[in-house]
Amino acid sequence: MRKIYFVSLLVFGVFNSLVAASHLPLLHPMAENKYPVSAIPAALLEKANSVLRRHETVYTVKSAGEATEKVFYAITILNENGKNQAALQVFYDKLVKVNYIRGAIYDEQGNLLDKLSKSYIKDVSAYDGFSMMTDNRYKVAQFSRNVYPYTVEFEYEITDNKLLGYSAWNPLDELDMSIEKANFQIVMPKGLQLRYKELNISKKVTITSEESKQVYNWEVTNVTTKEKELLSPEGAMVPRVLASPSQFEVEGYAGDMTTWKSYGEWANKLNAGRDVLPEEFKQKLVQLVAGEKEPINKVKKIYDYLQSSTRYVSIQLGIGGWQPFEATSVNKNSYGDCKALSNYTKAMLKAIGIDSYYTLVLAGEEKEDIDVNFPSTQFNHAILFVPLQKDTVWLECTDQTKAFGYAGSFTGNRHALAITPEGGKIVRTPTYKATDNLQNRIAEVFLDVQGDATANVTSLYTGLQQDDVSAFVIERLSPEEQKKYLYKSIQIPNFDINKFEFSQKKNRIPSVTEKLQLTVRKCASRSGKRVFLPLNLMSAWDFVPAKNDARRTDLVLKTPSIDSDTIRYHLPEGYEVESQPENMAFQSKFGSYSASVKVDKGIVTYIRWHEMNKGQYPNTAFNEFADFCKKIAKADKMQLVLLSSPLAGK
Repeated sequence: MRKIYFVSLLVFGVFNSLVAASHLPLLHPMAENKYPVSAIPAALLEKANSVLRRHETVYTVKSAGEATEKVFYAITILNENGKNQAALQVFYDKLVKVNYIRGAIYDEQGNLLDKLSKSYIKDVSAYDGFSMMTDNRYKVAQFSRNVYPYTVEFEYEITDNKLLGYSAWNPLDELDMSIEKANFQIVMPKGLQLRYKELNISKKVTITSEESKQVYNWEVTNVTTKEKELLSPEGAMVPRVLASPSQFEVEGYAGDMTTWKSYGEWANKLNAGRDVLPEEFKQKLVQLVAGEKEPINKVKKIYDYLQSSTRYVSIQLGIGGWQPFEATSVNKNSYGDCKALSNYTKAMLKAIGIDSYYTLVLAGEEKEDIDVNFPSTQFNHAILFVPLQKDTVWLECTDQTKAFGYAGSFTGNRHALAITPEGGKIVRTPTYKATDNLQNRIAEVFLDVQGDATANVTSLYTGLQQDDVSAFVIERLSPEEQKKYLYKSIQIPNFDINKFEFSQKKNRIPSVTEKLQLTVRKCASRSGKRVFLPLNLMSAWDFVPAKNDARRTDLVLKTPSIDSDTIRYHLPEGYEVESQPENMAFQSKFGSYSASVKVDKGIVTYIRWHEMNKGQYPNTAFNEFADFCKKIAKADKMQLVLLSSPLAGK
């Protein structure tokens, strides 16, 4: 699926005097006073950096395997913050052809300044930074002008010969943009069925029938800017239309997408015969697992072999964006993309008598789940699903360091499409509970009479709480870079790192242990004979959102977790406790909190427990959540008041 890419800012030359006028006519002929800024309704200017004056998309399906998409839009750039909207990107590849691109620019009064010259339409490889080979490219055109406001218009047409998905419509591409008028039209030939889903569209579709086609029309007008609300669902309040074929064809592979089952049947045709391995290699795999009796241990041996003998390389050519390389190719070359490596692992498991399913998933830490009620191409990644009699294992086949069976935040807690012999089947990837996602910290802090301290801190991170530390800090950073990371991430105002170390355990719920030796300056502050000691050394909660009585969207809390701290403060001689805070405990639908203080023979023990729940709550619950956060932040400020004798430290 494609859309207009308003937001890309790729500058290939500055159009100070602009380029010579093109003789290609525009769908909407240029004229004086075409887009005067004075004609924009005042409400659309409020908080806006740009205004989409007109936006028209006509998507014409000619057959199950071909469609054309014609797009025209005009957008007024109000200030420098909106200048990236003066660029257009149109993506294409072996199966998508760009027929033309046209454009023009107008001043504040709507006077035509110039048209877009062909010489300033650049053709660029859409290199993603990791693919070895790809035929993905894009054409980019951009106007630049230092006098605001001004208006640009673009028109282009493409022919698409890979109709696994139809064009999605999302005219409000940035939240600081408003819309004067936008139209979306899909033209379907008789005999082909369109499936669509409307999101945040107040005016529903109108459908007209003609002798040989059906025409679907959507329109939005006077859409003001949208302010993204904190912890809101992705795409909330943004008008969108999702469209998908029922019958489709890609390079001779015809399919049906009306159900997930039929989508999986098409994937089976695409993958058929690609899991064959050389007989000699199959015997090698049988010998590799010969000493293991439990199926899960056999799977782990195969996975360990995969990680040690292959590497991830993306090659996206033609239908290769969906079809995996043959397993024999991966066996010979020792590399492949997510599709090829998942198919290869499936073939290896098949060789030792274990069934597994090639599985499509929408991967990414910040991705929303797919819409399971709208069968369509919603995926960007392939993994392997291994249902055993006593257990279920999920394998990320592209990562040489991933813990066996751990999905993590990249593919965990979402729906996926398993490609079974009977067709597609919606399954759910692992969901991690709060007890899986721990931060467990134990510290011994030795306070001196000046209020400085030395501290030995051991922190255990598990599950989702270890993802970033494991994948980024340990796997990618040098020791010197790790130290810099710690200085930035540790929540202590003034300290030195004397020593640190990390260690990992790659269990099904992986963990990272971090050990620190610190010097903490002004751990406690003196005022006369009194010493004030804040008790929360490293885990103080500082996220306190402002209340919002006008909130419109649901509140989404994605990650359940538990943070626990046990800190033992060793007081210097001559110090005694003058006052200590009361123990605290409270809970809400969002989680729970407790903190306690115990003093015994010169040692102060502070124990803190904070659990956060996962869930989606109505907009009316946001202020209650803000109060919960404020209460935690206040509790984390508790401190001990100590008295020092005149002889303390002498």
